[in-house]
Amino acid sequence: MSTQIESLTASPGSPKRKVSPLQYPAVVWQFIRRWPVIPVGILATLVFLAVFADFVATHDPNDQNLRSNLARPAWDNDYYENDRVGSKIETRHLLGADKFGRDVFSRVVFGTRVSLSVALVSMISGTILGAWAGIMTGYYGGLFDELMTRFVDVWNALPFLLIALVVSITVGQSVTVMIVLLIMLTWVGLVRNVRAEVLSLKTRDYIAASRIAGASDLRIMYKHIMPGITNLLLVLASLRVGGLILTAASLSFLGIGIPSRIPSWGAMISDGRDTLDEAWWISFFPGLGIFLTVMSMNFLGDWIRDRTDPRLRQLQD
Repeated sequence: MSTQIESLTASPGSPKRKVSPLQYPAVVWQFIRRWPVIPVGILATLVFLAVFADFVATHDPNDQNLRSNLARPAWDNDYYENDRVGSKIETRHLLGADKFGRDVFSRVVFGTRVSLSVALVSMISGTILGAWAGIMTGYYGGLFDELMTRFVDVWNALPFLLIALVVSITVGQSVTVMIVLLIMLTWVGLVRNVRAEVLSLKTRDYIAASRIAGASDLRIMYKHIMPGITNLLLVLASLRVGGLILTAASLSFLGIGIPSRIPSWGAMISDGRDTLDEAWWISFFPGLGIFLTVMSMNFLGDWIRDRTDPRLRQLQD
């Protein structure tokens, strides 16, 4: 056990030293501070629930049972609820049920799949689109740079909530519409950061050597500039996932996001806002899922930034 702890905490090239059993808590705490153990553990658990939702869920998320209307969680003292006749029925709901008798635990599990899928697809698509827009803007410059920059300024000035409301009314509510809206929100936020980095990279000597060697603009952007902004994209993408989940939950809460027939965290919070005083669990557990996901992604993004920035890494080492 001591050998494993030494190998985990010791820096490369440093001599191994023995750790006494009394020092184990301090060593473990140092390891947790150095590596994102808790955020990765939370995200791994959420990904597991999302992938295996069909096996983890105890009920059909849309199965309604009015006899279990507002059934309390299983650990509550009132584990048995009285129906209208007066007989006792067993609720069998781990996290309680909503006003339609739908199992909250199952809806939270399936809502994890929906929320993470929407955020992941939107983040990847928006990052790719914003990265290439920023690369081309910074690399070519001139009139193209001016037009793209002004377009980004105009787009950022538009109220996103109003755009989402108009699109939801005219096109309708669906997961695809939600993903498209989040992509439109994501890519413009990356253009300026990527453009600033590319303006610095394109003046390097190896870029000039590639031009002299006859490399095309597309090859230079793909082979030489793209690897130089990879760390920046990883940090920005990880930090924006939490914002995308909050945005999707906000739109669903307002009724202009994912359709209500599809379980999602934002829609569940909206369903429970009228019964917070008597059925707090309907909104609390999906809100807890949003909180854990956003905080974990923010901590993970901060760790990636610290590890990929040479100046911060030297301070840590």
